[in-house]
Amino acid sequence: MSRGPQTFRQSDVTKALKAVMAAGQKWARVEIEVGKIVVIAGKQEHHSGTAAELDRELAEFEARHGAG
Repeated sequence: MSRGPQTFRQSDVTKALKAVMAAGQKWARVEIEVGKIVVIAGKQEHHSGTAAELDRELAEFEARHGAG
């Protein structure tokens, strides 16, 4: 079974990140959703991977996409 047509390519993500850097910003996170690429500018985050952080990230994901 195929995944269907891709809505973006790696070059699209690369172009978006280069545009952010050309504007003098650092990118902190990239989110890819159906039909859009979101680049969050700011200080790059370093996750320690604690249980509380993972729980928060999971809750945010489920809020955006629905619980599985």
